Parts: sequence; C-alpha cells; structure tokens
Amino acid sequence: MRLRGAQRPTFAGFRCRRRRRRCILSANPAPRGGAVARLTRAMATLDTRNTLAFLLAGGEGNRLKPLTLNRAKPAVPFGGCYRIIDFTLSNCIHSGLRRIHILTQYQARSLEEHVRFGWNFLPRRLEQFITCRPPHHGSTGRWYRGTADAIYHNLDTIEDWQPPHVLVLSGDHVYHMDYRLMLREHVDHQASLTIGAVRIPVAEASRYGILQCTADGRVTAFQEKPKQAPAEIPGDPGFCLASMGIYVFETQELVRRVVEDHGMAPDMSGDFGMHVIPRMIRDTKVYAHHFVGLGTGDQPYWRDVGTIEAYFDAHMDLCNVAPSLNLYRRDWPTYTLWHNDPPAKTVFSEAGGRKAEVLDSLLCPGVVVSGARVQRSILSNLVYVDEHSQLDECIVLRGARIGKGCKLKRVIVDKWNRIPDGEVIGFDHDADKKRFHKSETNIAVVPRAHGGRYE
Repeated sequence: MRLRGAQRPTFAGFRCRRRRRRCILSANPAPRGGAVARLTRAMATLDTRNTLAFLLAGGEGNRLKPLTLNRAKPAVPFGGCYRIIDFTLSNCIHSGLRRIHILTQYQARSLEEHVRFGWNFLPRRLEQFITCRPPHHGSTGRWYRGTADAIYHNLDTIEDWQPPHVLVLSGDHVYHMDYRLMLREHVDHQASLTIGAVRIPVAEASRYGILQCTADGRVTAFQEKPKQAPAEIPGDPGFCLASMGIYVFETQELVRRVVEDHGMAPDMSGDFGMHVIPRMIRDTKVYAHHFVGLGTGDQPYWRDVGTIEAYFDAHMDLCNVAPSLNLYRRDWPTYTLWHNDPPAKTVFSEAGGRKAEVLDSLLCPGVVVSGARVQRSILSNLVYVDEHSQLDECIVLRGARIGKGCKLKRVIVDKWNRIPDGEVIGFDHDADKKRFHKSETNIAVVPRAHGGRYE
C-alpha cells in the first residue's frame, strides 16, 4: 500500500514505527499485474481483522440538552441499560473489527469511564484494542474543527498499523449493521470511498448529507444539510438518500485527502461532508452502500436520536409489542458495561390498596416498583418507584427515585434524581416550563441533580 509519485504527501514526523510493516508513505510502489491485483483484492475482501476503525464520539449534542450538559452525546443512556455508543461498538465486534480508536472531545469523562470499564475485553497481546484518544494537537491547543480534522490529527496510528482500509464511524446513532457487507462492496467496486446511506423522508433532509447516485451506486453529487430542494431518490418521491456518517476509505486515499485538506484555508477544510467528499466525487470513485440492517427479515432500523423528540420516540417504540429495534436478538446482542445489580422486583397486590401494575414497559436490573402503576415506560437500573405513584410514557434513568403519590406523564428523569412525594409533572405545561426543560412537543426533562442525589 503506497502512494504514487506526486500524490505522495509530505508530512513531517511521519515514520513507520513497526518495521515489519511496509510504510504507506514510501515511494516507488511495486508494479502489479492484473492477476496479482485481482488476487490481492480477493484476499482483502473481508480483511476486518486488519481494518482500522475510528469512532467519532466527541459530539456535543446541543439538541439533546439538558441530557448532554455533563456528558457527550454517545454517552447518553439508551434503552434502559445501554449507552448510545454501545450499539456502534457492538456492531464492530460482531463484524470482526478488532482495532478501534474512539476519538473523544466534549465532556468525555463519563464516556471514557464507560469504555474503560465496559469495553476492555479485547486482548492487547493479540494487537486488538478499543481505546479512547482525546484531542492531542501539540502546541495548537484547539479542539477538532470537524471529522476530517479529527482523522488528520490521528494519522500517526494509521502509520503505526498500516491498515488496508480505514472505517470511520459515528458514535451518535442507534442501529444494527454488519460492516462486512459494506467492506465487501467497497472492495468489489474498487472504490476510493464508500459511504453508508439510508433512506429518509424529505422533511428530515436538512439534518443530513444527501447523496445522488447512478443506478450502480456511484455517487455523483453530495448536498450537506440542504435547507431547501434536497435531491430525491429517483422513482421514490418524498424520500432522500442520506449519509449515515459511515465511511470506508482506501488508506492511501484517506491520508492524501486529509493532508491536502489540512493545508487549505480554515473555511474550506476540516469536515468530510462539507469539504473532503465533494472534492473526491469530482475526481475519484465514490460509491454508496445502501443500508439493509442485518438482512434477516427485520425492517432496517437506524435512528439519529439527536433531539429530545427523537430520543423519546425511539424509547416509546421499544415499549411496543413488536418494536422496530429488536433488543432481544440472540445472534446480535448489544454489549455494555455490566452492573452487578439484583433482579427487578414488583411488590404489593392489596385488594383496594397498594398494588404494583407494570404494563408495556421495560424494567432493568435493580428496579423496584412498590405499589405503583407504570405504563409504557422504561426504568433503568436501580430505579425505585414508591407507592401510589403513576408513570405514563416516562424514561427514568439509573438510580432515580420517584416518591409516593407522584404523577408523571411524558417525562424524562435523568440519573440519580429524587422526585419528591406528591410531585406532578407533565399535566400543566406552563407550570412545568418554569421548572424544567420542555421540548417542542411538551416532553419534560428533569436534569441531573435537580432534586439532589440520594444514596
């Protein structure tokens, strides 16, 4: 794997620290005949073990505040016992990826602790790892300016490992995906870049990069978060093809492009979607991989839970009899940090008195529902709901305690909060707005430490 002649970038300090591997920046590549090239491509088709993955996990998540006031968006709890990042990391493990760098940035402590304690099982002696890499800019003292800038400042690890391909992922989304299908398409197309793409309604196009493709999947145009007139899918009016923020790069092409991008003016560089990809489409082979989920009959599921509404709706879907996201697949479990919590418990069934009722809800380990009614709600680990309280369409995060006689409807309660006895939330919009964050659709969010932490 080498860059040719004039395409080879000059990058001071780049050196091959692993002498047994070839340096990707060395000159005079060996010639390859047609048969040798075909054999090389065939061998590399599913070379996931040596593929290097970068998981971009520094997102601030402004639209998810106040849930992201003290944590990065990928660290936000989801589905009761998981974090958002767990879904992407689980996809990596199931897809055979064993070299994963998580690029952190904003409010990273919670995320880094979760990864350190929950994702430390890969054997380093076999050159397998999941590791966090915070920004390291030497004397510049700046955060990453965008996705391409983040990769540029981590080129040293690409030089170290000499991967045949580099997979760039986002830690912000909830989905199940086998990345091997995308890698195979990338190799078959002999592409410089393959972009994961998902079908979305036109109304959501302003939040994503929108692709235009030929019949065989080659990308011909890219619109970054168009405010009006997004390109629709031919023959499928009302829908667009959106970038999932998942990229497979040929290593030499990636190195050349991010070095070139770094040398440009700040307002013309730094981001894959806004700067690098549009330039690549003009002069090299860029293809789209159409997201199909796990391809096992389940409807493909991909959600950007980047707003309070999207986060809430995704959780309410989990309460359905047949949710769109199947958390119970035995062949594709979602891994996370395991807590040694006791089983969930419901207590009291008194005639005409205290009675525990739990309907269409998810209860995680350590939950106690003590003579309360819980309907279409998700209770994370160690949540306690006291007697005569009523929860309807609520998301209660780890360790929160709901007092006696409370009534909560369409409420998100952050971790370790204590809701006092008799509290009513979700029934008086004006009163709630004075005390809590209220979303556009009147979802109340009780931020962390609102009522003080209890032990």
